[in-house]
Amino acid sequence: MTLAYPWTLALLALLPLWIWWRHRRRPELRRALRYSSTVMFTRLLYYREPVAAHLPFALRLLAVAALILALARPQTGVTQVEIISEGIDIMLILDISSSMSATDLEPNRLEAAKAVLGKFIEGRVNDRIGLVIFSAQAFTQCPLTLDYGALRAFLDRARIGLVDDGTAIGMALAAGAARLDKSGAKSRVAVLLTDGVNNRGAIDPLTAARVAAAAGVKVYTIGVGKEGMFYQTALHPGGAPRQVLVQTEIDETLLRQIASLTGGAYFRAEDETALLDIYRQIDKMEKTDVKTKVYTRYTDWFTWPLVAALILALLEFMLPATPLRVAP
Repeated sequence: MTLAYPWTLALLALLPLWIWWRHRRRPELRRALRYSSTVMFTRLLYYREPVAAHLPFALRLLAVAALILALARPQTGVTQVEIISEGIDIMLILDISSSMSATDLEPNRLEAAKAVLGKFIEGRVNDRIGLVIFSAQAFTQCPLTLDYGALRAFLDRARIGLVDDGTAIGMALAAGAARLDKSGAKSRVAVLLTDGVNNRGAIDPLTAARVAAAAGVKVYTIGVGKEGMFYQTALHPGGAPRQVLVQTEIDETLLRQIASLTGGAYFRAEDETALLDIYRQIDKMEKTDVKTKVYTRYTDWFTWPLVAALILALLEFMLPATPLRVAP
C-alpha cells in the first residue's frame, strides 16, 4: 500500500489542535442557553450515556480524518518487469572420435567434456545454444534452442561410434558456422573442443575458420588431453571394442590459428579442473546484455475512506433523531 500524496497526512496534525480548541470552549458553550426548568430533559437524560455528549464531535473528527486519508490517495500497485535481452547464439562443437575415450580424464575425455558442457549450459540465461558433434563427419545434434533441458538430453546421447571414426575439424566448424550464420543474432560464438589432428573431411579447417569469420562468428578452441601415452577404446568393424595404447596428438598450432582468425582464443585443458575453468572463462567473456524496464499498475482505494467520511457525517446529522441526541 502506497500513498500518491503522502504530504496531505500532515493535515492530521491539526486534529489534536481542534480537540484542544474545542475543550477550551466547552465552559462557554455550556452557558450558551438558560432554562427555567430542567424537567423537560428528564427523559433525555435517562437515555443518554456519559459519552453521548462527545459523540457528535467524535463522529465529525473521524469524518475529517477519513477525508484527509482519502486526499492522500492510498494505492496498491502491481509491478511488472520487462526483460530486454540481446542474447548470444552459441554453438558447442564436440569431438566424439575414438580418441575421446582416452582415460587421462575421469572417466574419459568425452564424459568429462559432457559433464563440463552441462554446467556451462546451466549457467547461461536468455542465450540460444546448439550442439554439433563430429568425428569423420559432422552433424547438428541439436539446433539453436532456449530449451536447455532438451539440449542436455541431446548432449547425454552423444557417444563414440555414432559415425565413422576420424577427426574432421573443418567439417565440424563449417557446420557450426552455417547454423550461426542463419541465426541473425547480434553476437555469435562457437566453442570447438577436440583432442586430435584434422585427418578427415572435404573442408580445410582454416578455410572453415575464414568462413566463420566472414559470418561474424567468434570461435573459441579447446585442446583436451594430457601429453603422453594413454589407453583408448579402439572400434573395429565386425570386431569387439578393445583398449589400445596411443599417443596424444593435438594440433595446437591449427587450433590457435582458427581462434586468431575469428577473434576468439585457444585454451588447453589437461584435466577436469582446467576444462571447467576454461568454460567459466568463456562464460565470463561472452555475457548477455540484459536490460530491464519496470512498469507499475496502480489501483486507487481513496473511495473507501471517502465513503467512510460520508457515512460518519450522515451519522452525526442523524443523531438528533436518536435517543443519543444532546440538548444544546
